[in-house]
Amino acid sequence: MRLKTTTLIVSTSMFALAGFAQAEGTLNVASGGSQNMVDYVTDYLGPLFEEQNPGWNVHVVGTGPGNAGSQIIMEKLQAQATSESWDTDVIVTTQLKTGEMVESGLLQSYVDDISTGNLATRDTARLALGTNVEGYVMPMFHSQTAIAYNPDMVTSPPQSYDELKVWTADNKGSFGYNGIKNGMSGVAFTAGWMYAYAGNTEQLMNGPYDAELKSSWDTALAELKKFNENVTFTPGNAGTLDMLNRGEIVMGPVWVDMFYTWQSDGRLNPNLKLLLPAPGMPGQPYYYAIPAKAENAEMARRFIELATSPEVQAEGIVTRFNWYPGIDAEHVQSALDPAAWAKLFTDVTPADLAAKGKPFPLGPFFDDIREAYEEKVSN
Repeated sequence: MRLKTTTLIVSTSMFALAGFAQAEGTLNVASGGSQNMVDYVTDYLGPLFEEQNPGWNVHVVGTGPGNAGSQIIMEKLQAQATSESWDTDVIVTTQLKTGEMVESGLLQSYVDDISTGNLATRDTARLALGTNVEGYVMPMFHSQTAIAYNPDMVTSPPQSYDELKVWTADNKGSFGYNGIKNGMSGVAFTAGWMYAYAGNTEQLMNGPYDAELKSSWDTALAELKKFNENVTFTPGNAGTLDMLNRGEIVMGPVWVDMFYTWQSDGRLNPNLKLLLPAPGMPGQPYYYAIPAKAENAEMARRFIELATSPEVQAEGIVTRFNWYPGIDAEHVQSALDPAAWAKLFTDVTPADLAAKGKPFPLGPFFDDIREAYEEKVSN
């Protein structure tokens, strides 16, 4: 995730020993992700829930970003597996680890029991990197990668990977990305390239895994190596934005929320724009889920119902953090200030997201792609 980097990391042992507050009327939330995801619950969502549910307190613990933070939450639930009730009521976790928890029987199905359950219909509400999680999750938000560009320098930006190949050949060094290292925006661009040219796109995203599939990628990887001869390599997610802002490159892949946050903070040229090229680029959600034996499951459902309501998604997710909503965008529009809607959805529209917003590849394919890039593109 490309969020604030100051994060409360809780080791598995500390998490198990410290536990959660056990006072009656306490809803215990364990949040993976970076510190501003924890702050979101502490400063905004938790107080709102407490206001609407007098006598209840929300207590949140942050376990750190990425799969490592979500792994800590999974190990916490595994350690309590034999107990009749568990002291974690709501979790916020990555796609990979949420899928593993569903397969391990650590989560309960709840989506049909909340009024907002039908507001999230994107594929990521049903599949988590190839694992069926339908009914067990509601996306907290969606992060998304896209191509940022300077319209003063690029008056007719390429609308697809095919057009981008031609454009970079004609404008050597003007496109920049960080390859497969030092930032997920470059990894996402590479995944999008594989979706465009490797074939078997649906299998890459949803499985089943076949180790032999990588033997068919040579042409796509050779073309990517040739493409890289015409680009500028950046030092990472922030490095791409810095170079765009300084005019050292005029186009490159970025995280949408990071792009808009930098613009809001005055760190990025306000004229820069975004596009989502065909056939698409990946993004990823964090999920709300409820442990299988959550002590306060009914209140957990009420908490997630509030968190995924159009009003909260509009104010908390879109306006405060520049994330794309976890529920379908059309349900949020009426609750948003028109300026906020225009800011987030003019360049990359809800229709663009529905058609070209992709998940990252299935875990084993993802590993194969990164290994193949190092072997056949970097060398």
